[in-house]
Amino acid sequence: MNSSKKKPKRKPRTKGAFDAHAFLDSAGVAKKLRLFKRAEIIFSQGTRADNVIYIQEGSVKITALSAAGKEAIIAVLGPGDFFGEGCLAGQTVRMGNATALTSSTVLVIDKKEMLNVLHEQHELSDLFINFVLTRNIRVEEDLIDQLFNSTEKRLARTLLLLARYGKEDPPRRPLPKVSQETLAEMIGTTRTRVNLFMNKFRKLGFIKYNGGIHIDASLLSVVLHD
Repeated sequence: MNSSKKKPKRKPRTKGAFDAHAFLDSAGVAKKLRLFKRAEIIFSQGTRADNVIYIQEGSVKITALSAAGKEAIIAVLGPGDFFGEGCLAGQTVRMGNATALTSSTVLVIDKKEMLNVLHEQHELSDLFINFVLTRNIRVEEDLIDQLFNSTEKRLARTLLLLARYGKEDPPRRPLPKVSQETLAEMIGTTRTRVNLFMNKFRKLGFIKYNGGIHIDASLLSVVLHD
């Protein structure tokens, strides 16, 4: 008779689309729930990279600092996004800074735990791979955007991305509180130029100011227009 003990099973899978938020928030995954206030630092460049972070609520800015002290915005992430995943590929220190753009709730998952979960849960593994591939595509698109598109198109595209157009979840309205200085850094221009085009977008009805910036789907026409 085989007396070997069976390995404990994690929470059973449910039918339908896999819910990463519910799974990572379950008791079966070892993690820490952290709350960050607006402008609070989540991690700093050069610190030890030993966990992966999942955003439940809020928005997070990823930046990098050059040796000369110049800061560049790499990405702005929202609910359902991971960051800090470089540790899974052997990254020992953080290559950038992560700062809460708004009040944010995140799950901090230890590197070893994340690797185990990805190995055991194929749905989460597929979701995570899709996220990483999408992030790489976004980096390529950002580079092309900087090289070939006008400031106006770059700003329109950035606003649409912040509103999460193209995501399966409903677009975020209003946008997270992002200053015009931050928008200028993201698209490589000046605050004066950003202010000029934001006023133009408002007059054309592409955006509205009502307790925050609300994006209309018609803003997409700026990106698609040649």
